[in-house]
Amino acid sequence: MATLDRPASELRTPERAAPTIGGADATAAGIAAPQAIVTSLKRSDAATPYRFRDLLALDDFERHARKRLPPMIFQYVAGGVETGSALAQSRGAYADYALLPRLMRDTSGRDTATTLFGQTYAAPFGIGPLGGAAFIAYRGDLVLAEAARRMNLPMCLSASSLIKLEDVYAQNPQAWFQGYLPGDQNRIDRLLDRVEATGYRTFVVTADTPTLGNREHNTRSGFSMPIKVTPKVAWQSATHPRWLLGTVARTFLQHGAPHFENTEATRGPPMMSQGAVRNTIARDQLSWKNLEAIRKRWSGNLLVKGLLAPEDVEIARSCSVDGVILSTHGGRQLDYAVAPLDVLPEIAARKGGLKIIVDSGIRRGTDVMKALALGADFVLLGRPFMFAAALGGVAGVELAMRILKEELNRDMALIGVNRLSELNPDFLRRIPRRG
Repeated sequence: MATLDRPASELRTPERAAPTIGGADATAAGIAAPQAIVTSLKRSDAATPYRFRDLLALDDFERHARKRLPPMIFQYVAGGVETGSALAQSRGAYADYALLPRLMRDTSGRDTATTLFGQTYAAPFGIGPLGGAAFIAYRGDLVLAEAARRMNLPMCLSASSLIKLEDVYAQNPQAWFQGYLPGDQNRIDRLLDRVEATGYRTFVVTADTPTLGNREHNTRSGFSMPIKVTPKVAWQSATHPRWLLGTVARTFLQHGAPHFENTEATRGPPMMSQGAVRNTIARDQLSWKNLEAIRKRWSGNLLVKGLLAPEDVEIARSCSVDGVILSTHGGRQLDYAVAPLDVLPEIAARKGGLKIIVDSGIRRGTDVMKALALGADFVLLGRPFMFAAALGGVAGVELAMRILKEELNRDMALIGVNRLSELNPDFLRRIPRRG
């Protein structure tokens, strides 16, 4: 048993001398020498840091963030609306499909790369817009932008961000911008001019926020916008010093009071101001005529986020948008809304050149494969990457991205494809919802 203590490199099968024919070397005789059998591989240098040792799946980031963040901040990110049905439906829809693998295929040439709007990304997923990210993780929007840049994946900046869109673009020129727009075309045009002048080439219009959803969990946990320092909020903050000192105090000391920087063409009010709030007037007046006007003015990629009805997707197509994002806003707007995955096949069947992106509920590589098999071109995730930023900054988000990408690569081998474009409904079987 002494060999168990020897280095792995010494345990490999030794190469044998090439056979001889009549005293001549086999190679010289035109006979290829047998290749040595590789019985061990060198461990990858990209080892997971010790502090991330328990982060093996995207759900682990949420579990650890629950301990790190005050309840009001954690619930702001994790919570849904009212009964939580829309949140549960979006996630549960992926359990309705089982995978049907095709085996004994050579999948050694697997590649997760995906092209979207002329840009080739390392994988078919990216970071969806995350409002208030810099109040959850220190400089959160820049953290997400930098991680996406390093991993060659898209990142969409939220209009509710607390860092100037110009600063995020400087960090990652491939970033997208998402707007919460009023039905006031003058206000829209001024914001478009600012976004275009900065250099953004992809603009996302969010359609599902004519008013904010009834997020009762925010009231129960003590979260409000602007933040009110009540005894409950003060206690939660004091008992979570890593967030209080590492995010809030550090932000105030180094950058001053955070403002809503990007909801309009000009700077918005401070996040903690009690005398002013964000201008959300006239969002319930946003209509298709505004989208038509945006399309005439915006020369870059134009997407509409939050659509679910096939009829609305057809109207968006008639407005010449480049893509739509099927979404329930992470289950944070209309309770009992249908899951994006449930309407995806019907919409994808008539998509033509329209790009279909799906978000809400994706947590595993198998989830990504199911969405792509049903006709999606790309997917977005939000909460897992936000929690990753809170736990480990850029390194944490990169780890979350690598985990999902590696899951996807492994799952491609197990299901029997080398390219994501090979996925189709034949790899799926719909099963009754259980439990």
